[in-house]
This record gives sequence, structure tokens and C-alpha cells, in this order.
Amino acid sequence: MDSNSIKKYGAEALGTFVLTFFGCGSAAVAGSVLGNLGIAFAFGLSIVAMAFAIGNVSGCHINPAVTFGLFVDKRISLKDLFGYWIAQFIGAIVAALVLMLVINNCADLGGVAATGLGCNGYGEASSTGISMFGAVLVEVILTMVFVLTILGVTADGKTGHFAGLVIGLTLAFVHIMGIPLTGTSVNPARSFGPALVMAFEGNAVALDQVWVFIFAPLVGAALAAVIFGALKSFYKQEA
Repeated sequence: MDSNSIKKYGAEALGTFVLTFFGCGSAAVAGSVLGNLGIAFAFGLSIVAMAFAIGNVSGCHINPAVTFGLFVDKRISLKDLFGYWIAQFIGAIVAALVLMLVINNCADLGGVAATGLGCNGYGEASSTGISMFGAVLVEVILTMVFVLTILGVTADGKTGHFAGLVIGLTLAFVHIMGIPLTGTSVNPARSFGPALVMAFEGNAVALDQVWVFIFAPLVGAALAAVIFGALKSFYKQEA
């Protein structure tokens, strides 16, 4: 592995750590105070911060669904697809472990069993009781909108200067609707890390359900790439 790849994958691990730690941490530690809007902006602002911190190194995907969408749109190689995925999942798992340590060392929070780790879920694990099918549908749609925005705003160098802000606001936007339904994943790594750590703590519900939050975002990302490809063809024909 060359030094550039190491830097890219390291940046992706760091960025995914920040997104998971601050986003899921805000939901777990202060969700009752922040409310859905505050949690949504915690996730969105994590993207904004990391876009300017690591964007020039790795592109700041920090989400396997985003990486997959870019792969389908032929912007990254198969090697980088798997390299980014491994780094992103590692970053999310480490973030969830650190978050668990923080929560378990706060006497007034009651530990991870009381706060959770910002996991995603459906059925009894959802505040609205959304069904498994509903969760898949919602995650496909939310991820499609999110990844379509990323593909669009990063396709032209003229919009690249403020892409991080647009992407961060879009992530907050999809969280506003998605939090009451599924907790909003749109990111397989962000879902898997907390679910795995919760299983270590004796609660395997999130891990049992996590396949939805891996499968649906990847489908949504692929759909976004297909739609974006069709739009590009349309504009080329019009031109």
C-alpha cells in the first residue's frame, strides 16, 4: 500500500470516527435536551468540520454509501472502494467504543444500558414503531437524496468550494425527518459501530437489525448514482 492510500484511508477512519462520536454521542448523551433538530445538526456539522479538515486528503466520504455511490458513478477505483469501506467501519467501531467508555464513566447518565449509543432501529426499537419494510423504504429514500446531492455538488469545480457546507446541511435535512422513524442511518458504518458495541453490552437488538441499515443505504446510493447518470446524459443531450 502506498503512502497516499494510507493517508486517504487514515483520513476516512478519522472522519468517520468524528461523525459517529459526535453525532451518535449527541443523541445518546444529550438527545433529550437537544431534540431531533439538535441531533440532526450535530451530524451535519460533523460533516462540515471534516470536509474542511480532510476533504483535500480523501474527499471526506466518511460513509460507505457515499463511497459506493461514487464508485457506481465511476469516480473511484474498486481498490479504493474496499479500502475506504474498511477504514470507515474501523473509525465507526472505535468511535462507538470510546463513546461507551465516556458514557459508562458519567455517573449521572446511568451507563450505556440507559442512554444507548444512538443506534438505528425499527419496530420496538423505533420511536414511531416503523416496520422493517418502512425502515428499508425510508433509508433508501433518505440516502438517495443525500448521495444525489453529493454527486451533484461535487461534479463541478465551481461548487466544490462550498460542497462541505451543502453536504452537511443536507445530512441535517434528512436527519430531521429520519430520526423519529429509524434514528436515521444513511451510513452503514455509523450504524454498525454502535450496534456492535451495544451487543458487547448485552443488547443485541440493534445488531440483529443492522442489516437494514447496511443494505438500504447502499441501495439508495446506487439509485442516486443511476439517477445522476441519467441527469448527466439529459443535460449533455440538451447542450
